[in-house]
Amino acid sequence: MAVVKLTAENFEQEVLKSDKTVLVDFYADWCGPCKMMTPVIEQISNEETEIKVGKINIDENIEIAQKYKVMSIPMFIAFKNGEAVANTLGAQPKEAILKLVK
Repeated sequence: MAVVKLTAENFEQEVLKSDKTVLVDFYADWCGPCKMMTPVIEQISNEETEIKVGKINIDENIEIAQKYKVMSIPMFIAFKNGEAVANTLGAQPKEAILKLVK
């Protein structure tokens, strides 16, 4: 499954109302560690069919980043049944990101 581009307009539908666990990557285009994580996030999206993977640009969606207290990036938050249940910060190995959604 492709990584879903999240925005303020689709965040509620794609993340909060999803029937699947959702891994959200909070990132910015200027962030080096965020760019390093892109292939990892894409790989997770392609391999883990039971979860949904989305990316949200914090510069374009400041209010959502503030709501989830994103102070540093990349930040990864796992959502289940519309609730943020786990998070981790910074560039991480794939296994560490997967632990959020398992």
